[in-house]
Amino acid sequence: MSKSPPTQEEVARHKQTNVMLSRVAGSLYWMSRYLERAENLARLMDVNLQILLDFGQVSDDTLKEHWLPILRSTGDEDLFFELYEVADSESVMEFLTFRLENPNSLLTCISNARENGRQVRDQISSEMWEVLNDAYHYLKAADAAKLWDGGASAFFDQIKCYSHLFQGITVSTFSRNEGFEFIQFGKYLERADKMTRLLDMKYHILLPKVTDVGGAVDAAQWQAVLRSASAVEPYRRFYVADILFSKVIEFLIFEDTFPRSLMFCLEQMDDFAHLIAGTPAGEYRSDGERRFGKFLNNLHFTTAKDIIGRGLHEFLFEVQTEISAFGGHLYDTFMYHPPVDMQAEIRFHQQQEQQQQ
Repeated sequence: MSKSPPTQEEVARHKQTNVMLSRVAGSLYWMSRYLERAENLARLMDVNLQILLDFGQVSDDTLKEHWLPILRSTGDEDLFFELYEVADSESVMEFLTFRLENPNSLLTCISNARENGRQVRDQISSEMWEVLNDAYHYLKAADAAKLWDGGASAFFDQIKCYSHLFQGITVSTFSRNEGFEFIQFGKYLERADKMTRLLDMKYHILLPKVTDVGGAVDAAQWQAVLRSASAVEPYRRFYVADILFSKVIEFLIFEDTFPRSLMFCLEQMDDFAHLIAGTPAGEYRSDGERRFGKFLNNLHFTTAKDIIGRGLHEFLFEVQTEISAFGGHLYDTFMYHPPVDMQAEIRFHQQQEQQQQ
């Protein structure tokens, strides 16, 4: 007996189900990305404030040279100079922490993470929601600016604690279903992207003289890069000797046992993308998967010496391009929800309401 073709309502219901799944996946993915972005931003600002304290009294030119690379690493330099005239500690800190006009400020990231969590409130655990809510109200509290003025380091530590707490609770309370895979993919994509920007920030920091390369100032700046990635102690366990440019690059890019290295994050992205797509490990079926798989495979045969010879900035730009392309591929495939037939959607909701009566 031949099966009758689906009715318009059945087609609309099928589309609606796919749209709802896409919305849930997208909200979980962005919730994770925004919180990871907030944590990385807090770590970056905290370390750079500590560096300025180490320098003591600095000139306006030194302040500008110090903060501009950070703005460039976030990609918001043009927006900053639309809102401020001078890049000093006060203006950059305010821009990166509290300005809602900045789509990547701490307050905006935490607000967006909470909003995405609210949209999937029934999908995440109550403990996950409480952490998002607490982080949001911590930043929105009337005395948040006073807390920052009273001790920026403690303020940023609290932001990092919220992120660490959320990640721990997620691992402990979230079922290992597709939602978990989207959360983890978003986290590692954001972490990989921020690692490239952190390394690229050093590229934009100018040394006073060419002869300073490899000197005390250069070593202090590379140590700051390691501190921004919470990598000083792990680096010391590998390389007891002084902090050297080539060794820092090798560790932060290739050390696949360190959970913030570029290679570790890219491999985690690849693993969770396979789980999301249902593709067996080692196989790549779509063009987007094949492109990223080829890039990752080539990276396994690349050395720190190759990167230095080619140019660190050029290498990092290529990595950012590949990360963006792969993230876009997964978003378009699994999270993008095209406009729906509104009349069919209204009929669908009316049917649901009638069934519940």
